[in-house]
Amino acid sequence: MKRALVLLVLGSAVLLVAIDRTLTPLTPVRAAGASVYGAVESAFATATRAFGGQDRLRELEEENAALRARLLSSGTRSVARAGVPDGHRGVAAHVVGFGRGQSVTIDAGASSGVARDVTVLNADGLVGKVTWAGPATASVSLITDAASSIGARMAGSGELGVVTGVPGEGLRLSLFDPNAPIGVGDEVVTLGSAGGRPYVGGVPIGTVAAVRSEPGTATRTALVRPAARLSALGLVAVIVPPPGK
Repeated sequence: MKRALVLLVLGSAVLLVAIDRTLTPLTPVRAAGASVYGAVESAFATATRAFGGQDRLRELEEENAALRARLLSSGTRSVARAGVPDGHRGVAAHVVGFGRGQSVTIDAGASSGVARDVTVLNADGLVGKVTWAGPATASVSLITDAASSIGARMAGSGELGVVTGVPGEGLRLSLFDPNAPIGVGDEVVTLGSAGGRPYVGGVPIGTVAAVRSEPGTATRTALVRPAARLSALGLVAVIVPPPGK
């Protein structure tokens, strides 16, 4: 009986960790996992009182407390999974809604250190920047927003340019040197802003999908496919500025 109950508790723990690590921004699902764990924990405590002594009960409750602590702390690994660059501190958040235009809402705010004009990314690449931060939620303007303008660098050649949002198309890259080599498949990363706000450097923006020549000019532009799947966002990370910044 005890062995079966231990297996049941371990099984529920695995379930809860799996739910907590998911990239899908479903807070109700995570809450359901916690409810499952709580129900099993309650049943486990009742059974141990019936079949074991107080010493054994205390030992099992201590094991339960340690297990719960490990489960709650497992969320810190989510930040690493979201691709936070070395040397920066991030806060994990889930996208919980889509706003007007090219913007989303996340479930982390000022109480977690989130501030305006900081980088938002995921494991694939750049997502956007925070434009408003409330106590527990924040608004994020996506890189495809028409007002978006991002200093960029070609990952291979190091050539510099600017990436702007083009709703309905994705992103447009304009290089400072119109004669710079560029080809389909080339990777584009963030140049980085002064003080790392709003964008830290070296974050993948996307890859070149097509190169165009502007009629009547020597300027060439490129369409860039975003690295992050902006239409299917789940877990993201917000770069948190150092204290006083």
